[in-house]
Amino acid sequence: MMRPALAPKALIHQKFGSQAQYRIEEVLQHAENSCPGLAIAQQPRSLYKCYLDLPELSVSSDPFPRKKDAEHAASKIAMEMLGIESKVNNPTPQEALDELILRISYFFADEFLSSNHPLAGHFKVAFKRIGGRFGMIPLPVVTACDAKVSNLCKAINPKAESDPVLALSILLKAVRMSASICISDVGFWIWKLGTHSAAIPSLVEKLDSASVENIHVEAVLFPLLPERDVESLTLCFSDSQYYMDEIAQKLNVKDSSCILISRIIGKASSEMRLYFSAPKLLSCSSDSLDNFFSSKESNINLEKMLNRRASYLSGQNIYGDAIMVQVGYTWKSSDLFCDDVFLSSYYRLLLGKLPNGHYKLLREAMLGAELPTAYTTRSNWKGPAPKTLLSVFCRQHRLSEPIFSTRTFDCTETSAEICYVSKKSKLLSLVDEDENVNGELEKSISAFRCEVKICSKKGDPIIECSCDDTYRKECDAIQGTALKVLSWLTRYFEQLDMPVKNLLEFGLAYNISVYPQAFLNEFAIGLSSYDFQKEKRCTLSPISMNLSNSKYENGMIHCNIDGPDSGVYPSPGSVICISYAVVLLHKDDDTVNEILESKDEFEFEMGTGAVINELEFCMNQLTVNQSAQFHVDLPFKHLILAAAGEPTKRISQLSLDDCFLEYSVKLLQVTEPLEERIEQALFSPPLSKQRVEFAVKRINESHASSLVDFGCGSGSLLNLLLDHTTTLGTIAGVDISRRSLIRAAKVLHSKLSTNTKGQDIISCAALYDGSITKFDSRLFGFDIGTCLEVIEHMEEDEACLFGEIVLSLFRPKVLIVSTPNYEYNPILQRSSFPSQDNSEDKATPSKFRNHDHKFEWTRQQFQQWANSLAAKHHYIVEFSGVGGSGDSEPGFASQIAVFRRNSIPSEKLRMSNQETSQPYEMIWEWSSQSPFLSESN
Repeated sequence: MMRPALAPKALIHQKFGSQAQYRIEEVLQHAENSCPGLAIAQQPRSLYKCYLDLPELSVSSDPFPRKKDAEHAASKIAMEMLGIESKVNNPTPQEALDELILRISYFFADEFLSSNHPLAGHFKVAFKRIGGRFGMIPLPVVTACDAKVSNLCKAINPKAESDPVLALSILLKAVRMSASICISDVGFWIWKLGTHSAAIPSLVEKLDSASVENIHVEAVLFPLLPERDVESLTLCFSDSQYYMDEIAQKLNVKDSSCILISRIIGKASSEMRLYFSAPKLLSCSSDSLDNFFSSKESNINLEKMLNRRASYLSGQNIYGDAIMVQVGYTWKSSDLFCDDVFLSSYYRLLLGKLPNGHYKLLREAMLGAELPTAYTTRSNWKGPAPKTLLSVFCRQHRLSEPIFSTRTFDCTETSAEICYVSKKSKLLSLVDEDENVNGELEKSISAFRCEVKICSKKGDPIIECSCDDTYRKECDAIQGTALKVLSWLTRYFEQLDMPVKNLLEFGLAYNISVYPQAFLNEFAIGLSSYDFQKEKRCTLSPISMNLSNSKYENGMIHCNIDGPDSGVYPSPGSVICISYAVVLLHKDDDTVNEILESKDEFEFEMGTGAVINELEFCMNQLTVNQSAQFHVDLPFKHLILAAAGEPTKRISQLSLDDCFLEYSVKLLQVTEPLEERIEQALFSPPLSKQRVEFAVKRINESHASSLVDFGCGSGSLLNLLLDHTTTLGTIAGVDISRRSLIRAAKVLHSKLSTNTKGQDIISCAALYDGSITKFDSRLFGFDIGTCLEVIEHMEEDEACLFGEIVLSLFRPKVLIVSTPNYEYNPILQRSSFPSQDNSEDKATPSKFRNHDHKFEWTRQQFQQWANSLAAKHHYIVEFSGVGGSGDSEPGFASQIAVFRRNSIPSEKLRMSNQETSQPYEMIWEWSSQSPFLSESN
């Protein structure tokens, strides 16, 4: 295995050892005054020069801000003067073995025993052992505490990195070949042959003078048997005893020399490791060792002893029962370091290995946050970026870093045709792309696509993703593709026992190619760690229906809301700030009342799936300063225990069958989407109100008595219409989002049931849950239909289908459709980034106004769509808009088409028997004769 070249200082040490003497001299540098006419005192800064004295010469470095850099610089100068070449430290297995023998012997030298090396702490305590083991040290601690020994074992056999048993066998071979180190016949004790080191008595004397104090430390036990739960235990350590003896006792091992130690788990600065017993199959006999790992029977027996949960967590082979504890000696201190490891620590580590776990952990919201479904802007995306998350996932699973490769290709752009974001407008196929539109020349623009490849440490490919989406910026292409892979991995980890056939099909749905054998080899061990079959969600619907402040209806959660309506509510794309707390409760036992998670301030972007469904649904119903409570079924058990902290031990012993979670939430602040903020800043009144005023004018001009709003969302248009005097008597809305409809029902019901303007006119109102691309006979033949800023949130083929359905089947007398004018975007975006150079390349395509927009049309594209529909379905169409001016470039900010039905025979307006379907579900209905809330069950 290729290892990086040694640093200059390391090479000098390798050649000269203690003969290389470094001296650091501090140099103060006074900064030059950047304003000559002003007498401003400048703070001097410290720089460092290094003087290196060698037997053959002395050199000095230039000043550097860091001492380390100065030392390396001086070493590099010395190397050049002495002709020492920097070479890659890649020893052969025999060279590594020879160096390993010398390294083990060096541990017993006075120079090492007097150092602050972590292994020296083990010597100090182990040497105090009474009887025949005076001066002995357990061999297994050598690999765990010395990185150089670990690297040498890996150079001899790369598999030693993932198997401490194999590393121990290599150390045993090196000890047997050493002329100065002995090993016991029983256990794995080593000592120096002949006279003990002169440093040992002083070490023991220093230990005797230390105060004796018992320290109780929490640890976690990983039983070998998968049917046994991971559990907590308490260890008692003393400064006067060897802590390995206590661990050996808990594992029922005769002495500490038979305890193997894993690599550090979690943060590199911690001492959290797994301790387990060396398999009894392994002995110090040279004959058995030589054939041990080549024996088929030994490998089968080791496989049976493999602790899968512990192995998955550490990335190494762990055998038998194992204890995870944070204890050991560090470089910083010669005293024993130890800290508690709670059950929640294990579950947090387990959560961190999930594709979305790192996002949850860093947001400190295991029970609130979810990995968002879309990467929008950096300011709106809260938490680590997708590329970072994917890299962390690969490191957690000991995979190679993901390889991102981007491709650039050229598109063409004219004032009427701009191709950008996920796909080129389908309507461009209706126009000759080589044609010169509006007398302007086409311009070449660049777009980016990204591919990502993930391989094992050996370099074997595991998955490859080729993203069809195109992006204006290379960084967005990388982040978008990384998020796609993360989303796919998240879904896979929810069903780890997926058959190979389904795995391949599942990958194709995401444009991901999977190499099944390599993929399963890397992740199969996780099956026993994420035992989802044992942690299925509880079915609490009957319980939830009996709770006083929340209930489930058609899979949706309802909650009681406290506080007055401020009128400021969130909308898709807005960033909101909330506070929340999650409590574990029991249906019948009042003593179960555990606070699992709480956040005073938590921000997320609405509409991107950045929180659990129930939380976002509740936020859709609140206005600023309102609060609510709702209950949800339990998520998977490991999420609860990861969030619980210290109470995890108590909670793990509970039966959770009749438990549920209570969320208490409050909406603190709403930051409107950038699109709305720009519109409010540039247009007075804002475009949203201008669109309503445009609709009101057309309603009264046509004397319309009934109106249906297609894609009504949260009812903003219907709500604002009630503030105007109109001829309307019946209003209806239809939308595919039940959450938005419930909020609309709340707002409209409150306004219609009180003495507000318009109450004496509106006699009927209703809201329906359904797709506007499907026909429902209850909304046939309304006087006026509206569809304001909706179609751009659909795919283009769906927008075209809506046009066909609404004009051929719903057949309103008047239909008003508005959508953003893409050509106006550069003006809006220059306003949002005023410092941006307006002279930048105009060929750079503009962003869409909202991340949820699937397309945005130019004026020509919109008019072509509308004219084609009108001609086909006996309508005439006129074009207008709001914001800006239609008489100058680039037209209105929001373009509007008004369709008016031609006079056609009355029989053609009748519905046929095939057109009487009613696929919509009525969510809410109001009548002036019965002004009470009526909701569908």
